[in-house]
Amino acid sequence: MIGKSISKKAARLRRAKKTRDLICESGSHRLSVYKSINHIYVQVLTPNGDKVITTISTNQKNTKTKSNNIENSKIIGKLVAEFIKKEKITKIAFDRSGYKYHGKIKAIAESIRENGVKI
Repeated sequence: MIGKSISKKAARLRRAKKTRDLICESGSHRLSVYKSINHIYVQVLTPNGDKVITTISTNQKNTKTKSNNIENSKIIGKLVAEFIKKEKITKIAFDRSGYKYHGKIKAIAESIRENGVKI
């Protein structure tokens, strides 16, 4: 099929599925990131992916961030790193959900690494 058009969302979800399959095989906790137009959501999931341990987002009242930008991504990354240290989770895999590793996604990952969590 020449010229078959695939939407951006479908392509992102296809890339995300490949990553999730690899993470599932590794047996580590998964840190999943989702970006909407207004907010950023980060979830920590169990190794087999059946249970969400926590969700931290710019939409929550206690985060004191109200927009979707790089500075707030760094704040979210710091909050996630504090939670991971508190729960004593040693092995974590970063699931960028098919997004490119730049901008807000990169800021979250670097902030988590700067606060002492190995991804």
